[in-house]
Amino acid sequence: MHLGLGAFHRAHEAWYTARASDADRWGIVAFTGRSRDLAERLDPQDGLYTLVERGADADRFEVVPSIVRVEAGDDVAAFVAAVADPQIAILTLTITEAGYRLAADGTPDLADPDVASDLELLRVALAAGPSDGSDAVTANAAPVTALGRILLALDARRRAGAGPIALVSCDNLPDNGGLLQRAVADLAGRASPDLAAWLAQSVSVVSTSVDRITPAIDVDAESANVREATGWRDAAPVVTEPFADWVLSGRFPAGRPDWESAGARFVDDLEPWENRKLWMLNGAHTVLAAVGQTRGHALVSSAIDDPVCIRIVEALWDDDARQLPGLDLAPYRASLLERFRNPRIEHRLAQIAQDSTTKVRLRIVPVALDERDAGRTADGCATALAAWMLGVGRGVVPAPVGIDPTAVGSLDASARRALLCALDERLAADELFATRVAAAISALGASGTPASLPLLNHETHGTSPT
Repeated sequence: MHLGLGAFHRAHEAWYTARASDADRWGIVAFTGRSRDLAERLDPQDGLYTLVERGADADRFEVVPSIVRVEAGDDVAAFVAAVADPQIAILTLTITEAGYRLAADGTPDLADPDVASDLELLRVALAAGPSDGSDAVTANAAPVTALGRILLALDARRRAGAGPIALVSCDNLPDNGGLLQRAVADLAGRASPDLAAWLAQSVSVVSTSVDRITPAIDVDAESANVREATGWRDAAPVVTEPFADWVLSGRFPAGRPDWESAGARFVDDLEPWENRKLWMLNGAHTVLAAVGQTRGHALVSSAIDDPVCIRIVEALWDDDARQLPGLDLAPYRASLLERFRNPRIEHRLAQIAQDSTTKVRLRIVPVALDERDAGRTADGCATALAAWMLGVGRGVVPAPVGIDPTAVGSLDASARRALLCALDERLAADELFATRVAAAISALGASGTPASLPLLNHETHGTSPT
């Protein structure tokens, strides 16, 4: 099963499943996140869709058959019934960073009205025993949060005796499996001790790192492109890059497809791999979304060839590399530049800029803190955060929740401190780091040329920005 059906899932997990050596033994029941639109497009096609691998010179077209049933995400009863089916061995998730509804400490955000409401609903629904008409209680329960729906469904699986299951987060979060496990255990512990005990015995949570750029598209235009090239009528094509990388760590107690045969990797320690992707690919995207838009770019492919943008990205990667010892990063850096420069992948900076505060906290702040703890200046991170602040000030990326963008548009000392506090109190209290951020903002805002970025005077790697 999958929750959060969209282009990203269909470009990786569904694609890997279709290419596995035992693909004929596996199929995916896919639930959308919030919208019914994709379900309405895919259902008449029996879940089939075209994956378009968009290289720099040409497209490659492939029909992916691994999704065998499509359901709307708001059909809670169908979701509960599916998870309780003993044929289901795995539940994968792409619900985005914001979809977990977590507080700063990683626990469910009980200040969120939807989380608080779902917790109360779960306490009532999960307390009912079979003699109390529990089936009717569960059928009428309709949590609105993803974790609320998952817990309701897992309790139905527990009561049905359907056996163990693996939960697999494919979202761009550090330690996504650990985060999911802690959040589910915390919420279950508050809602039902019986469910919490069963989860500890019967549910495995797997961590993953997914690396494949999959931009938003004009669906109708791409449908016309597919039809012209292949003759197929497809209302839900996916466009992605040729590069694909999937690394997983964890147990699958009820079995899994032979994803290794399709190119996936299973490792004991996922952290270096997920950090490589999260900090370097996703971190660079977050920076480009801010500075690229302030410099008039709409796409990653044009922003990466801007001398200012690439210099900031390369400097961030220098900081990242110091926090990723033991990995041969030169080939990965070169591949990232090649992927970013693909002119036929229209990866829009405005799309990447969504939820930018959360992304910066996850993709840049940890490196900055570790660099400062190591006694280094973290200039690459400081300039990356300056670029983000400039984007907030100019309205091209969203301001943090609770901060009025008009109040920080000046990016004076007070505004800079407010924005740093919104990211991490430790960075805000670090006077040297705050000074470096201020200097980078001044340089970027003044002229935005490579020569005006004095902090970035160390050697870069890969393609020269000038």
